Amino acid sequence: MAKTLELQFTTDTGESTSITVDFPKEPVDRIAVKQAMDEIVLSDAFYSSKGKLVSAKGARVIERNVTEYEI
Repeated sequence: MAKTLELQFTTDTGESTSITVDFPKEPVDRIAVKQAMDEIVLSDAFYSSKGKLVSAKGARVIERNVTEYEI
């Protein structure tokens, strides 16, 4: 089961965009995640096709299960 931490941001165009982190440390420290997201916004290090990141919107852990079948 693969897990990713999805960091969701609002851009200056009002749209949403996200950054994903593979293999997040668990349990997720919500305060640390919020601080990191605020630092990402302040650093201006990322720009998406939807615009400049202006605020943290949310975060979530996504679990993905894959079942392969031989055919």
